[in-house]
Amino acid sequence: MRPILTSVILASRWIAAVFLLGLTVALGLFAARFLTKLVKFGTGVFSSPEDQALLDLLHLLDWTLVAALVVMVILASWDSLVMPFDDPKAGGMSWIRKLDPGNLKVKLAGSIVAISSIQLLQMFLRADIYSDRTLAWAMGLHAMFLVGAVVLALTDRISAGTRLPKE
Repeated sequence: MRPILTSVILASRWIAAVFLLGLTVALGLFAARFLTKLVKFGTGVFSSPEDQALLDLLHLLDWTLVAALVVMVILASWDSLVMPFDDPKAGGMSWIRKLDPGNLKVKLAGSIVAISSIQLLQMFLRADIYSDRTLAWAMGLHAMFLVGAVVLALTDRISAGTRLPKE
């Protein structure tokens, strides 16, 4: 009975592949939408006011960071949950093995803070359309993201000192 349970549990990792493939499809759709925004930005960058061009560029940067966040999750999750990228056919993806869960959490938290920073900057550039309360909440949430990222980084650094070195 034990070998059957072990086989079933190990095979269940392929269920995660469905979610990761779904994220890949979503990323493709997100990329298509990004391209339409890029074309719109390119056609209007010289005719729009400077502050609007800057906001549009920040929006593109924001989308790029979100895409990078999704890619990090897809690659690290696939490598750790479904199948390692050790195979030479994987196109030299063995570097992903260096992303341990703690390191990945810190990178994800850093991406979230960067995305939050861009959103906050966009709000400040258009502060006249937001209430003081909305801006205060946005700053508070950004501060919480920042504190969370720092705590994750400190926790990872402390735990790195207690881990055995990798071979």
